[in-house]
Amino acid sequence: MTQTEPRVSIVVACRNESAHIRALLESIVQQEWDNISWEAILADGMSTDGTRSAVQGYSARHPQIRMIDNSERIVSTGLNRAIRAARGDIIVRMDAHTKYATDYCLRSLRALETTGAANVGGPARTEAIDIRSRAVAAAYHSRFSTGGAHFHDTAFEGWVDTVPYGCWHKTTLAQVGLFDESLVRNQDDELNLRIIRSGGKIWQDPAIVSWYSPRPRLSSLFRQYFQYGFWKVAVIRKHRLLASWRHLVPASFVLINALLIVALLASMAMGSSVWTAISAIVWVALLGSYSAALLLFSMTTASQAGWATLPFLPVVFAAYHLSYGLGFLFGLRWLVAGPSSFRRESIFTSLTR
Repeated sequence: MTQTEPRVSIVVACRNESAHIRALLESIVQQEWDNISWEAILADGMSTDGTRSAVQGYSARHPQIRMIDNSERIVSTGLNRAIRAARGDIIVRMDAHTKYATDYCLRSLRALETTGAANVGGPARTEAIDIRSRAVAAAYHSRFSTGGAHFHDTAFEGWVDTVPYGCWHKTTLAQVGLFDESLVRNQDDELNLRIIRSGGKIWQDPAIVSWYSPRPRLSSLFRQYFQYGFWKVAVIRKHRLLASWRHLVPASFVLINALLIVALLASMAMGSSVWTAISAIVWVALLGSYSAALLLFSMTTASQAGWATLPFLPVVFAAYHLSYGLGFLFGLRWLVAGPSSFRRESIFTSLTR
């Protein structure tokens, strides 16, 4: 293999990431390679905030880095464009909201070679910049908000159903069909599901280290997890398979609350004092139980993350639950309509990774 034929291709899909792109590019150029040839391909979704000029500046100094256009402006199309343009036989995916340890790629390559897995990655570590983002990060690692998926456990090593980002042989991606371009979100989970259903395995190694920057604003967090819930239904519809029952819990909670409110208003309108009282008692009991759980898990989480996060944690936990649950319920529209119905609606399609 010559110097012009890299063994490893790093692929990134990005759009309007001026706040994070330089940190990502620094992570890339500081990788330790042990004489392994590499390239990095950033598929930019036609950014307008200076992201493109930042990438071009690094590319001028580091010819291994190049930028291609992603005119569709969503993650799945950007990743596929970069993978198709990749010359390496091993693909390492990176994300613009994340910083990477200098041995991230080397650790990924070693895990891919030693485990025989079809995909490898590390757990989702977080890096917070202020108290609010510390609260978001602390809740992110709690089973109460995320249901206990292994990639939220920074110490877990072993076989899993998905990992953040990923490292694959390019032939593996070609065999399973790359990322599903009809999915704006959850395309990585869906790809991993196809890998497993085709007989492949996925390995998580905590020695593969990266730090994700969570969104400090509740509005951004709510939008992000609304989209996750919405597009999860698309994955379920495609495969006719529920990956985990934990995905139904937030939607069930939101739906039960909505039904109880409707029952309460209907019984009041009909003048039925008995059904009004029953509806009110059940709803108050549900909210009371949920509030108690919020307080308990907020205190438990704050004891580990720092007590300064406690005032934010109940609202953050609720944002995780309600946004995902609402998104999942809206996503039930997938049962009667296809992807083209939603790709033009910004609330469902914004590229905010």
